[in-house]
Amino acid sequence: MKIRHTAEQDFDRVMAIYAHARAFMAAHGNPNQWGPTHWPPEALIHADIAAGSSYVCEQDGRVIGTFYFIQGKEIEPTYAHIADGRWRDDSPYGVVHRIATDGTVRGAGAFCIDWAYAQCGHLRIDTHGDNTVMQGLLKKLGFVQCGIIHVVEDNDPRIAYEKSENIREG
Repeated sequence: MKIRHTAEQDFDRVMAIYAHARAFMAAHGNPNQWGPTHWPPEALIHADIAAGSSYVCEQDGRVIGTFYFIQGKEIEPTYAHIADGRWRDDSPYGVVHRIATDGTVRGAGAFCIDWAYAQCGHLRIDTHGDNTVMQGLLKKLGFVQCGIIHVVEDNDPRIAYEKSENIREG
């Protein structure tokens, strides 16, 4: 597998992957995270592509996954306030959002998250409380649950996770 920036010609494939992800989440007890709002909207994906923050995962030249990734200091406004916990590392970090795969290659989601972590060594990510599949993956990859954040898209709280090379469990 390999990661590259998303190109505009990937747009239809990326939207098909998001449609698959919405169906997968609904079938696995998480119908509310992206389903009611038909998330993510097309305009947002076009903006992500134009900004260079949208990525695809390829296997044998075929796009099998997609995600948003940026890095820096205080880059995610919704992470400025965390309830019922705290962030464990205040250094610059990367953020992964809107990660989805087409389900054809086992381990593609983990590959994308590991790639993003390798770019910066400090990653934050959040997920819906009903998204037990993502919660399990994040724990398997060594992320620690830090608290609850809220997004502007809906009123559902999100579980916030963090992984940093600056913090060692022990």
